[in-house]
Amino acid sequence: MPGIIKNISFNMSLDHMFCSRCREGFEPNEKIVNSNGELWHPQCFVCAQCFRPFPEGTFYEFEGRKYCEHDFHVLFAPCCGKCGEFVIGRVIKAMNANWHPGCFRCEECNGELADAGFIKCQGRALCHDCNARVKAGALGKHICYQCHGVIDDKPLRFRGEVYHPYHFNCTACGVELNSDAREVRSRAGYAANEMNELYCLRCHDKMGIPICGACRRPIEERVVTALGKHWHVEHFVCAKCEKPFLGHRHYEKKGLAYCETHYHQLFGNLCFVCNQVIAGDVFTALNKAWCVHHFACAFCDQKMNQKTKFFEFDLRPACKKCYDKFPAELKKRLRRMHDLTPKRIPG
Repeated sequence: MPGIIKNISFNMSLDHMFCSRCREGFEPNEKIVNSNGELWHPQCFVCAQCFRPFPEGTFYEFEGRKYCEHDFHVLFAPCCGKCGEFVIGRVIKAMNANWHPGCFRCEECNGELADAGFIKCQGRALCHDCNARVKAGALGKHICYQCHGVIDDKPLRFRGEVYHPYHFNCTACGVELNSDAREVRSRAGYAANEMNELYCLRCHDKMGIPICGACRRPIEERVVTALGKHWHVEHFVCAKCEKPFLGHRHYEKKGLAYCETHYHQLFGNLCFVCNQVIAGDVFTALNKAWCVHHFACAFCDQKMNQKTKFFEFDLRPACKKCYDKFPAELKKRLRRMHDLTPKRIPG
């Protein structure tokens, strides 16, 4: 504790009084410093470390020696492991360091640990709740939001948190719930999540609320019905690109839904020229599909129709006029290789 200097004057005899430092006597009417019954010349009453007078008359005493505030802190006061300042008063000693009580905090939630206690986890100081949460996370488990215990089985999700199911009972029948319980928005408050209620699966099914075929959660707003199931709007997506249809047309195949582009890529016909879905009549030739207005000679680009004769050359169509311009030797070799005969465009 700091002490305060008192300057006093004595009217009594100074014959048997001596300075505690220099051991010299005092002059009549001389100011004398009295500290805990010991007398000092003012010039002798100085810091034991820097030998300077005490600022504002305040000093700190340790093991019989007096120090100014600065030197006392440097010599004896610990430094906080967080803020680096001297710790005066209560010191928390933990994690091989010293701390102000307000500076020693959980490294997960930042809560104070001075009075709550802590656990050392992988070199970090954690409160008991955060330590349990970290350990559970490493095991792939959850921590109950209510009792802070590890959830060994499937958790119950309610109002954005996870719980042991046995903490709750069905709003309708009162039975203890399990992880199959359903969260339903209360009739009393459609805008507030806090008004949601929990029902056992049996009572929930009696309420006739549809369940999403993707997330298995109740659908309380707009419902999409397709593939024999109900869906949240944002969960009814293309099986290929996983983009929501959002009201656009979908195509079904083997119990899955596809957008138009991917349905035709996987199961329909795309034009060999424009690579677009062929919506009308399809021309198939040379193991390819063509739009009616895109089937043309590969050499002169003349459009061809159902009555036009064409020849195959290098897996491309050639009209008769262009084919007749081929060298005789080339046409003879093509006949031998492919047994080439004029073909018509299939419709």
